[in-house]
Amino acid sequence: MKRFLPLLTPLFLLAATAHAEVQLPMKTGGRVMPQANATDGYVHQWPGTYFESRFKGTSVVVRLSDDANILNFYLDGKKVLTETKPGQGDIELGPLADREHTIRVEKVTESEWTPATFSGFFVPDQANVLPAPAPAARRIEFIGDSYTVGYGNTSTTVDCTTDTVWATTDNSRVFGTLTAKHFGADYRFSAISGKGIVRNYNGGEGLQLPLAYPFDVRVNGITLTRNADAWQPHVIVIGLGTNDFSTPLNPGEKWATREALHADYIATYTKFVHDLRARYPGAYVILTATDQMQGEYTTQVKKVMEGLQASGERHIAFLPLNSLTYTGCHYHPSLADSQTVRDLLVAWIEAHPEVWQGD
Repeated sequence: MKRFLPLLTPLFLLAATAHAEVQLPMKTGGRVMPQANATDGYVHQWPGTYFESRFKGTSVVVRLSDDANILNFYLDGKKVLTETKPGQGDIELGPLADREHTIRVEKVTESEWTPATFSGFFVPDQANVLPAPAPAARRIEFIGDSYTVGYGNTSTTVDCTTDTVWATTDNSRVFGTLTAKHFGADYRFSAISGKGIVRNYNGGEGLQLPLAYPFDVRVNGITLTRNADAWQPHVIVIGLGTNDFSTPLNPGEKWATREALHADYIATYTKFVHDLRARYPGAYVILTATDQMQGEYTTQVKKVMEGLQASGERHIAFLPLNSLTYTGCHYHPSLADSQTVRDLLVAWIEAHPEVWQGD
């Protein structure tokens, strides 16, 4: 896959353009795993990943290997291209005005089932290289399930095929991304559709979110790879419980009663927050829950928070997410719902500026 994206003149072949082999310093966002050879870039699997560089000159090459995702390309803050499952190779942006530029690529889709590779940005000469964008002063992480991912959030109908869900999931327009960008914060998503604290959707198989959380890459469902990076969020927003409680218990599941499920949920969620606290000692944790399931979800999350507060946890709060419309795929939150949640989060954080202090 080699192509040239013309921005100022008609299309012509990549072969007529300059050979770009100088790799730009790059800022990475989200959960990415560096490859052994730095010039090979990063492997990514979680939603919400992004890559950004600065350069000067008239063209830049984006090098990747990705058969799983939709990617948005931004030049100087303006979206100029969307690529769907671009495959392996180079995409060159140009010709551009001969000046300084910023190039950014954001992953839009969820591809929990397979990793992809982003090798980086390349320019023709060392003279085109500029330092990478600086890390933001603020950092926020979103931990959750399909609601956090943005599952089918751009769909105009609740009836969706698997392909439609994939095509209408836009993580760049979900509440977490919108909230982070409002505050100019770097962000990270640790979210997988269908996952719960102790129970996946309808008792489904696979790791629950707290068990999957430590690992950045999963290969063939077997190999789990941890990346011990330096990420330290100021704020962590958690939304987990929809999949634990949205369906009745099935015969053969390990909880004999709903009460047993509640007890396991509270104990496991509490441990998960304690584990996060050990890993991120300065983070402020915001627990969220919707008003679905006749209040079961909200009630259990409140019990988690009350127990954590009783144990001495100070930097924690509960934020209810009520009265959403759920007109996305399979009755998931819509773009309008994402805006509602974004507004709730922004208002709460602005009323509590101490969350950015990290002490």
